[in-house]
Amino acid sequence: MKRRRFLHASAAGLALSGLSGLASRYARAAWAAERKLYLYNVHTQESLTTVYWADGDYIAESLRAVNRLLRDHRSGEVATIDFTLLDSLQRIAITMDTNEPFQVISGYRSVNTNQELHAADEQGVSANSLHTRGMAVDLYFEYTPLTHLHAAALAVAGGGVGFYSKGFIHLDAGAKRQWVGKS
Repeated sequence: MKRRRFLHASAAGLALSGLSGLASRYARAAWAAERKLYLYNVHTQESLTTVYWADGDYIAESLRAVNRLLRDHRSGEVATIDFTLLDSLQRIAITMDTNEPFQVISGYRSVNTNQELHAADEQGVSANSLHTRGMAVDLYFEYTPLTHLHAAALAVAGGGVGFYSKGFIHLDAGAKRQWVGKS
């Protein structure tokens, strides 16, 4: 019941803030009979369209496919991706009223990969990145302005949202916060 109350309150808050179109689509997302994701991994050129939740439960086979697509493309390591992160992606897509695939730059990163990127100071990679726990993704839409994706992520995501002017949004299932990353 807490989840429903939260979703209703969030939708109401969006409506009061002048984002009524976003609010109504977000409210529909809360009641979706199934949850679907459209993903494209820009490094492996793999794509996935999958229903990962239906009939009140997550679908193990679909989650395995998502985990594989969001694997560390450098090492090939696969990890379990946090459900709340997937749900945030689904809510963003519904809020934006799009079936355009998320263009994924980075999902899961192994500890070794993350350490290497942090040491090279690539785009401000955190030493304790939530990517290493399957709780973060960096992405964009190919045909939608990054500012639109950012606004939708801020409106519906429950965790961190970072805006990187190099062309992507960081989304995670950690504490609710926002920032502008290094460019």
